Amino acid sequence: LPLAVSDRDRIGLDRRRAPPGARGSSGAPAERRAPDPACSDQNETDMTVISTGAAAPDFTLQDQYGRDTTLSETNEGPTLVVFYPLAFSGICSGELAELRERHSEFVELGATILAVSVDSTFALRTWSDREDFPFALLSDFWPHGDVARAYGVFDAERGVARRGTFLVDTEGNVRWSTLTPISEPRNVDEYLERIRALAG
Repeated sequence: LPLAVSDRDRIGLDRRRAPPGARGSSGAPAERRAPDPACSDQNETDMTVISTGAAAPDFTLQDQYGRDTTLSETNEGPTLVVFYPLAFSGICSGELAELRERHSEFVELGATILAVSVDSTFALRTWSDREDFPFALLSDFWPHGDVARAYGVFDAERGVARRGTFLVDTEGNVRWSTLTPISEPRNVDEYLERIRALAG
């Protein structure tokens, strides 16, 4: 099976040489890493995010176990679609860990969490097994980032999804959305408040 690191390599975690003349401590030309796409806000691209009241683009993606998950079939209650840049990265790990710890609160409200990234199913299975996530981690790996593009949260420069969150009602309409800077974790309390408000 392909290693998770190979997926990360393909989306731009490359090594780039410093300008001519730059030297490291050994006297050899210094090298620098490209900014981590999961942590940097530099040069964020303007995108048109799906607006409140619009129909949520339907999609079918495989989860961490290779099972197809279709948005329109999760209609027994509200669905929270959470886009994030990369599995295993620091901020993403913290965000999904908090969703894991508070998952029972979402279940009590009848809400489904779908977490979406451009990682492969193999990487997501490894991450999920390690972290014991109780919700679906969906792979928007190929066609690369298509679902993130449909929601207006794909960063083409970095090849990852931005931190976009969409609350979809049982009719398939977006009732609330937010786009958080890529270097900032999101507020789970706000998710729960919005779901409670939707329930009336």
